[in-house]
Amino acid sequence: MTLPQSPGAGALILFSAGQDSTTCLAWALDRYERVETVGFAYGQRHAVEMAQRPVVLAGLRAMSAAWNARLGPDKTIDLAGFGALSDSALTTERAIEMAAGGLPSTFVPGRNLVFLAVAGALAYRRGLDVLVGGMCETDFSGYPDCRRATIDAMEQALGLGLDRPIRVETPLMQLSKAETWSLASHIGAEPLVELIVEATHTCYEGDRSRRHPWGYGCGVCPACALRAKGWAGWKAEGVEA
Repeated sequence: MTLPQSPGAGALILFSAGQDSTTCLAWALDRYERVETVGFAYGQRHAVEMAQRPVVLAGLRAMSAAWNARLGPDKTIDLAGFGALSDSALTTERAIEMAAGGLPSTFVPGRNLVFLAVAGALAYRRGLDVLVGGMCETDFSGYPDCRRATIDAMEQALGLGLDRPIRVETPLMQLSKAETWSLASHIGAEPLVELIVEATHTCYEGDRSRRHPWGYGCGVCPACALRAKGWAGWKAEGVEA
């Protein structure tokens, strides 16, 4: 295991139980003495991800005694009111398609901004000075709040608003999905890859009835397509992060 970045350092992970946030959580457990998690129930149609959160957390605890010792409390926050405002294909029964403005209908306006603001408030109360999120601007659907420039601006705003420095780490920001699979393999070898395949959830349709080599999902939605493409690339090319 990698030594923590600094003695007593702590991080709060934005954890949805998806592939990306699980990889980020393992990454943080390798680096920080104290790691806590926060999840958001915002009326997402793939709410099954919330049920997978304790499953993934238990799997990570069982994987390593050091990780078990470092992994602290988990908090779930109800943001259903925010989700109701978005009129997105992720929060209503709308078709998943490209919208007139050039963004996919799954875009939830301001979602990551709200998540980071709420997580920042929780981190402040918990005495944690690092937030970790799975945002990525390499393999993504064009969401503007996934860009590092957006995260940098939010990091500055949080520091000003909380009157305390806070860092927002995005370890996947420049990685392809194939490289994200590779990173998980590098951190936790086959046990972590297997946990991601079996327990995490990414599918926008919330489908856990169909098992693919890369995990559960409808196999058709953009989230499934991206995850499957990354898996195939990692397996075929031996991509190393």
